[in-house]
Amino acid sequence: MAGDDVTVHKPTLEVTGKVAAGKAEEEFRNYKDSDRHALVSRHYALMRKNQTVAFQEKMQAKYGSFSNTKMTVWETFAALKGYVDSSDPDSSLPNLEHMLQTAEGIRAAGHPDWFQLVGLLHDMGKIQYLWGHPEDGQEGTADGDQWALGGDTWVVGCKIPDSVVFPEYNSTNPDMSDPRYNTECGMYEPHCGFKNLKFAWATTSICTRCSNSTRLPSRRRVSL
Repeated sequence: MAGDDVTVHKPTLEVTGKVAAGKAEEEFRNYKDSDRHALVSRHYALMRKNQTVAFQEKMQAKYGSFSNTKMTVWETFAALKGYVDSSDPDSSLPNLEHMLQTAEGIRAAGHPDWFQLVGLLHDMGKIQYLWGHPEDGQEGTADGDQWALGGDTWVVGCKIPDSVVFPEYNSTNPDMSDPRYNTECGMYEPHCGFKNLKFAWATTSICTRCSNSTRLPSRRRVSL
């Protein structure tokens, strides 16, 4: 990854037992009145305001070459051990525990092993905070701006659908005033294919690109 040099030390990491969800299924994804609503609402307000085609291209130029460092999976897990996602209304747990919860939930549901692996690794892209800057929404603190690290994404370069969380913020996005980007297809040709779309920049932007050199099935792109 491109950016400031960061020294990564060999971690000591212990993971024990099954990580329980701790709440009923119907209580998840509450974007109306959760205990974390104010923090989550602010996150998406900033995300919707700042995530444009130009910003996506800026971040792709910064991180797309993966030239900053090399880290093992466990080194990345260790670096995310204390990271708390400000976009998540469901949990204030550190990110490592969330990734374990996700993988365990997928395993318990009987899905294939490749999908379990995707669930385990899906938030590793938040490691960008090591090279990120506050003005780019890449602070690694629980109450810092993380609008380019996590959160539900959408396709940039075309009309933002009302089906996204917090659709009331859609009109604040500068691209929605740009005729190149504010129609249903925007800058894309109809049926151009999923792999040709550009998404708001977040953890999955890095994870998807990293997975391109693996033997994971092509379906992992949509999952991520």
